Amino acid sequence: MAIKFGPAGHSASFFERYSKLEDLPIYLSNFRLNAYEYQCGHGIRISQSAAQKFGKLMAKSGIYLSVHSPYYISIASVDEEKRLNSVKYILQTAEIAKAMGAERIVVHAGSCAKISRNQAMDFAKTTLKMAIDELKSSGLESVHICPETMGKVNQLGTIEEIFELCAQDVSIIPCIDFGHMDARGQGSLPDEASFEKIFEAIENNLGYCKLKNMHIHFSKVEFTSGGERRHCTFEEQHFGADFKHLLNVVIKKHCQPVIICESSGTQAEDAKTMKDYYMANVGE
Repeated sequence: MAIKFGPAGHSASFFERYSKLEDLPIYLSNFRLNAYEYQCGHGIRISQSAAQKFGKLMAKSGIYLSVHSPYYISIASVDEEKRLNSVKYILQTAEIAKAMGAERIVVHAGSCAKISRNQAMDFAKTTLKMAIDELKSSGLESVHICPETMGKVNQLGTIEEIFELCAQDVSIIPCIDFGHMDARGQGSLPDEASFEKIFEAIENNLGYCKLKNMHIHFSKVEFTSGGERRHCTFEEQHFGADFKHLLNVVIKKHCQPVIICESSGTQAEDAKTMKDYYMANVGE
């Protein structure tokens, strides 16, 4: 099965029986999941040797790895030093990803609250291009940067802005977080047609190959007038978009994405729910 499902980090249930990274393959196998997004959101806290060991373990179990880069990356910052540091953090994340055998790193563009969106985009595109050049010159061109759509109104990361960032290099893969998009748009994904419209926009702007192989984040997200407030669980029915609408369009468009669930504390369980639905409906 080319499509992949997995959690972002550990569900609460992982810690009920396990405690070490080495336990992840058996934990994920209990849910029949085949992907995992390693979290470096608060900094890179794993050594090269440990990353290599972890990657070999996960590869042996057939689990596809991706890595989330530090949240404090800000390629759109008005501060040049912060932008240059962001290039360094992206490079460090890519080094860990390569050691693990991971092909994708998810990157946030940062806030644009202090400057215009146009100025923020100019900074972001220049910084991202610099990061791509650094990856290539460092032998890390096998690692793809995946800029993510963001959930808060004052963050850079509308889908149109992600299209612009992806245009900076053919190697860039979009990370489409549908929970973020729904929250940013105040519940803008109420039905299957609204998801299909996004898929069509991705194909029209980036081509079918990028659509077919995109990186997807999904969770239910509670929102306020400023956008994202918090990630929820699938049991919280009164918040967020419906994963079934997403998967119906994935099936209809014959896509084979990596789908990472970012539910709050139930990400493995909810990833399994998505996979089970997909398997029950694919080909119909």
